[in-house]
Amino acid sequence: MRLLSRAVRSAVGQTDWSRRHFWSWLNAVFNKVDYERIKTVGADRAAAEWLLRCGAKVRFEGLERWHHDYNALPTGPLGRYKIQAIDATESCIMYTGFDHLDGLKYLEEIKFNKCTYIEDACLERLSTIENLQESLYMIEVVSCGNVTDKGIIALHKLKNLEYLFLSDLPGISDKQKTIQRLQTALPRLDISLGLL
Repeated sequence: MRLLSRAVRSAVGQTDWSRRHFWSWLNAVFNKVDYERIKTVGADRAAAEWLLRCGAKVRFEGLERWHHDYNALPTGPLGRYKIQAIDATESCIMYTGFDHLDGLKYLEEIKFNKCTYIEDACLERLSTIENLQESLYMIEVVSCGNVTDKGIIALHKLKNLEYLFLSDLPGISDKQKTIQRLQTALPRLDISLGLL
């Protein structure tokens, strides 16, 4: 803890570039996948720990309350709590942490709002996770500046996706073509557009 405290104090006194570099490094550390932890506590618990560590919120199946405090995660028998929804608003989740999502079987909703590190590779990775191809039915992507047409089109692999909300995505260059490709692949998909 002292080492982290000293590093934070040092980063605050540095130039803007050094500060950004420090926070990028720290965010990468938060996203590191611990495969032993996943084996020990299960996919849902490990994913919840990762998401909360990065500033996201989770809602578990059968519970109405969103959990955002890492220290207040519900306890009980391993495997009891299954992640049903993720709100990653303004979190630091990034591609390197997406392996945490591999074992989630009950995830239905995910929101990426103002996520600095969400990019096309993240959406492509999300779309290749077999469990999520079956369970995920609602996604929001808002104000994620690194997302382009390529990432949005990759969502066509989520065959049960029913609702997609897109807004404030400056990387989308051909909105009509992107929407048309998604609608062709997923005829049931309801796409809502904010200011693109």
